[in-house]
Formats: sequence, structure tokens, C-alpha cells
Amino acid sequence: MTQTRQPALAGIRVLDLGRYIAAPFCAQLLSNEGAEVIRIEPPEGATDREVMPIGIPGAGGLYMQVNANKKSLTLDYARPAGRAVLERLVATADVVIVNLPQKALLKLRLDHATLSAIKPDLILTTISAFAPDGEDRDRVGFDGTGQALSGAMYLTGFGDTPTREAVSYVDYATAMAAAFATTSALLERARTGKGQHVQCSLMGTALTMMNPMLMEEASGYRSRRPIGNRSPIAGPSDLFRAQDGWVMIQVIGDPMFARWARMMGREDLLSDPRFASDSLRGENGEALSAIQQEWCAGRTVAECQAELTAHSLPSCPCLTPAETLRLPGLADYTDPIRAGEAPELPLVTRAILTEAGRAPRSLAPALGADTQALLEGLGLGAAEIDALRAEGIA
Repeated sequence: MTQTRQPALAGIRVLDLGRYIAAPFCAQLLSNEGAEVIRIEPPEGATDREVMPIGIPGAGGLYMQVNANKKSLTLDYARPAGRAVLERLVATADVVIVNLPQKALLKLRLDHATLSAIKPDLILTTISAFAPDGEDRDRVGFDGTGQALSGAMYLTGFGDTPTREAVSYVDYATAMAAAFATTSALLERARTGKGQHVQCSLMGTALTMMNPMLMEEASGYRSRRPIGNRSPIAGPSDLFRAQDGWVMIQVIGDPMFARWARMMGREDLLSDPRFASDSLRGENGEALSAIQQEWCAGRTVAECQAELTAHSLPSCPCLTPAETLRLPGLADYTDPIRAGEAPELPLVTRAILTEAGRAPRSLAPALGADTQALLEGLGLGAAEIDALRAEGIA
């Protein structure tokens, strides 16, 4: 008889006090691995519920993604009665996740010293915009802060105006790093019995991702400039216009460049000193892109891909979001969020997922959906819960 594998984080309770992306997505990744995650927000709902609207009040696309698989508890913990409930909940938790600077943590009494006094082996995971021990530790910032200050925004685009990436990659990458660090802290606690304060920052993530280019700049060897969609480290690697759309082509490594040159009927390029290595092909990529563009201009996207695939050269079309929705196997889970009020929405959970973590999926819960059950689980009676609701605390 085959025994069902239990998710790695089964039995772990996580309190998610975060908003927007970094902290909530960190918690959502833990929920994918079996943790019970409770999102706590004000009775009127948090401001991040409307981000990326889908036509239903309080149910933006961002909220639906990063709060999947969670329970929803409404609680105003800034008020004394709500704070008392929060502390009872903290006493039952393994992890608390919040994205606030140090000054705000202290003001709300969500700092490690305060919370660990309630639960000594608690793991507090905090995410801030800036380094928690730096001079900017109390400043507020978002994904664009990391993109701009790390130098990445300056290098993005075609050189006229620095360009922010459409996707908040600093937020998402920070969430993944925080989830990894939180899991490591849980492993250490299993050995030592001790909790700890896990600290991550958007700037730490952004600088880590820019680190190779920062090293290059510091060496004095090269100062990068914006080059559009071309790769700075290989070529031809760029986005090209075909007769009916756009195609992304990435040629990296000497064997691949040799196959590309033969496909183009330009074997003379193999002995051209400008293209003797990936690095040189990146530096002289404009010339290679011009050759590739002329080739693509006379073909459809499908024709480009067919010929490139025949020569084992990677390529793909550049899709609109509407076209991406038609990709086979796009989502790991789809579900109508409110009994016929909206079409099925895709939930993609494959970024980080183990075999045992493939539990049934659910999109984000309705506001306060689990408040009654969670308060009862803390031992609150019906009269106490009714009083909290009457006062607008739960």
C-alpha cells in the first residue's frame, strides 16, 4: 500500500501580516509546502486587495495570487482588544511574516523582542525596503526602489529613458529568498529549539541580482549602457521583428554560434575576430542583430522558429498576455472564485514546489472567511466574538 507523503511544512502555523507582494508571496510559498497560513487584515480589508482588478470588488489579481491557499482573519490589532487576540494567536504560531521597516515594527510591537517574549521559539520574518541595519532602515520603499537604486533601471530600455520592468521582480525574488530563509530557520529550530529573526530587504535582493555587473563596473573594465533587448554577454541574442510578430532568439556558446553561422550561410563570421567569444559577440551584438533582423524580416514567426529549431537554436515568439493565456498547461490550478461571478482564473504555483507540496489549490479566501473558526480555536466564546464584531475589531 502506497503511503501518502506529507508536505514538509505540515503542522507549521504562519501568521501573515504582510501587504502587496514580498511578505504575502513568501507566506504563500510556505503554504504550497503544507503550512497553515493565516492572513490577518483589518475588518474593512487591506488596500492591496484591489491591485490588478478583475472586475470583482476586493479581489484583484495580485491579491488572488499571493494569498492563495491561506485562511483569512479580520482583526484590528492596533486596538487593545484586537492586540490581546493577536497575542493569543502568536502564542500558537511558528512563524510571523511582516513587511515593515524597523521603526514601524517597534511602534506596532511586532519586533522580535516583543513577539519572542510571547512565544520564545517563534521565527519572525521581516522584509523591509532597505538593509535592516543601515542608515536607511526606517525608510519606506517598493519594488521600483530596488530597481532604481541598484542600477538595473538605468540599464533597462534603449537609452532614452531608464525603464522600470513591467514585472515586480525585486518583490517576487525577495519573497523567494525570505521563504528559503524562513524554512532554514525552521530547520535550525528543529535541531536547537530556538527561534530567530529572519531579515530580508528589497535592496539586498536587487543588489544581489545586479552584483556581476557591479563587479564589472568596479573593476574599471567596462561601464555598461542600455542596449535594449540585446544580451550584453552573447549574440545574436535579441528580439526580432518577423512578418507577423516578434521572435526572441538567443545564441549562446561557441557550438551554438557555429550552427547559427552555418544556418545563415555566413561561416565567414566564425573567423571574424569581433565574434571570437561570447563576450565579444555581446560587445558587437549590434552587427549580429542586424544580420539576424534581415533574415527574420522575410519570414513569419512560425517559419523562423521552424528553421531555428531544426538547427537546435533556441527561439520563441513574444506573446501578449492574452496569447500567454492560451498556452497549454499554463496554470497549475484554476477555480471560479465566486460561484459563477467570474471566469476561471489561472493560479501558477510551479515556481518552487516539491512533490509532497502538490496539495489541492485554492485561490485567496473571501475577507474574513475563517475569522469565526480561528477565534473559536483560540478559545473565545460566542459572546466575546460578537463583542469584537460589534466594536469593529474582528
